[in-house]
Amino acid sequence: MDVFLQQVINGLVMGSMYALVALGYTMVYGIINLINFAHGEVLMVGALTSWSAIGMMQESMPWAPGWLILILATLIACVVAVALNFTIEKVAYRPLRNSPKLAPLITAIGMSILLQTLAMIIWKPNYKAYPTLLSSTPINVGGAVITPTQIKIMGAATFVIGAILAAIAGVMYASNYGTAQHAMGFLPGLKAFTAAVFGGIGNLSGAVVGGILLGLIEAIGSGYIGQLTGGVLGSHYTDIFAFIVLIIVLTLRPSGLMGERVADRA
Repeated sequence: MDVFLQQVINGLVMGSMYALVALGYTMVYGIINLINFAHGEVLMVGALTSWSAIGMMQESMPWAPGWLILILATLIACVVAVALNFTIEKVAYRPLRNSPKLAPLITAIGMSILLQTLAMIIWKPNYKAYPTLLSSTPINVGGAVITPTQIKIMGAATFVIGAILAAIAGVMYASNYGTAQHAMGFLPGLKAFTAAVFGGIGNLSGAVVGGILLGLIEAIGSGYIGQLTGGVLGSHYTDIFAFIVLIIVLTLRPSGLMGERVADRA
């Protein structure tokens, strides 16, 4: 029972991050009918920007408490992410607004690769240790443990601009795992897109539900996959669950669990 409860907590934490990014995907799609595959890289830029900001503030503001530094770094990351998304839309997507749907899709994938490359040049390709600014003392919940950082992740306010969501998710992701790197946004971004499709692309409530459910499926599945497969597969195969879910949903219910609610284009 302790293992199950721990995996549920882990799933809710991960699902909350997926939901944040999935909301960004679904809001952009709902307004302009575009899947922004560079959205995961906005998460990455937010995380690395906050990492740089934290380093500078720790040197220039040694008196500041960790929670204040984290809040300021998150705000800086949000501003950078908004500016980045605005630039991407104006330079890469707006000129293709009336083009065939395949053109902006390919452009979005290219923008994803471009942002990864630029981030690798600016921040270098090595993994960065992300500082722990909140208390790391675990809280016992019925035999399972949860940290203050994970509580913060599950308690975020979520209905704001997609770029800010991605930046916040990036800071949370790096804080939770203690590392940041130029390619860190690809897989979470892909899983968040899966969550958006799972819940119903274009539906805000569906994005949240899809993100939470996907996180729970991944966490619980990774906790028991070893037992179910007789040790053939281990917990490090957790990534397969997102794509198994995507295949099943697209096969049985292409519109997602909560249907599709897409705004008319102006």
